Amino acid sequence: MNYFRTALLLAALTGFFLVVGYLLGGQSGLMIALVVALGMNVFAYWNSDSMVLRMANAQEVGPNEAPELYGIVQQLAQRAGLPMPRVYIINEDQPNAFATGRSPEHAAVAVNTGLLQHLSREEVTGVLAHELGHVRNRDTLTMTVAATLSGAIGMLASFGGLFGGGRDENGRPLVSPVVAIGAMILAPLAASLVQMAISRSREYEADKAGAEISGNPLWLASALQRLHEGTQAIPNATAEANPATAHLYIDNPLSAGGLRSLFSTHPPMEERIARLEAMAGQHAGAPQPQPAASFRRGGSVPRTSRGPWGA
Repeated sequence: MNYFRTALLLAALTGFFLVVGYLLGGQSGLMIALVVALGMNVFAYWNSDSMVLRMANAQEVGPNEAPELYGIVQQLAQRAGLPMPRVYIINEDQPNAFATGRSPEHAAVAVNTGLLQHLSREEVTGVLAHELGHVRNRDTLTMTVAATLSGAIGMLASFGGLFGGGRDENGRPLVSPVVAIGAMILAPLAASLVQMAISRSREYEADKAGAEISGNPLWLASALQRLHEGTQAIPNATAEANPATAHLYIDNPLSAGGLRSLFSTHPPMEERIARLEAMAGQHAGAPQPQPAASFRRGGSVPRTSRGPWGA
């Protein structure tokens, strides 16, 4: 059902893009919108992973640079039946991570240094399993296409609004200036809401897949709680500079005050944790993640030697 819902949302986003093109430019606007949509999707298909990793200032690492991290990803990829993805580290104190790539054969997993510093080995394993769940479900391509279409709608609406919309064969405006201005304002917002719905539906599936891949839902449940504390307390300058990538992270990396939860690209953290804890009923004897100190708002947390990455 979630896959069907995602397909419907993507279709709605594409249709909405074409409608905006027609509303602002008539038949010619519709054709321009169609060409732009196809062109941007083709470009995103082949270049999305490198674009996102470059925006995040991610550095690729191998078994020599990060043996413990690389080894965990390698072990989880084998359990998930996936090819070994490329592994990247981002120099950010906020604990967070994301996956990207157009297919499992071209996937990459990126983690912030804050994730390795503040979470236990079990919690990091849960996070990496979640990201590999995205790869196995091919969510990275779906969410990239959604982000590309949403961005294209915003540009199209701005362009059409500036020129007052399209005109018919007699030179009369297809829409009033008021409607054109309204489309310029509301179209990007509506597209963002559809993008959020797509992202939210995929996070639940990735949580479930991650719990299965890691073998212990409580590892991911504990990690999500720690991540949520961290994203609220520690800013992420890289993500703030590139907000279009926010929906790729396992938890929303942006600071948006009271609007954060209303326009969040992620489902409520409490619901995600509750679902994982319900899954853990059949793992009553499984080892629990190690406890951790609380995050402090406004700064980074003192580094510890809780993980295999050292102090």
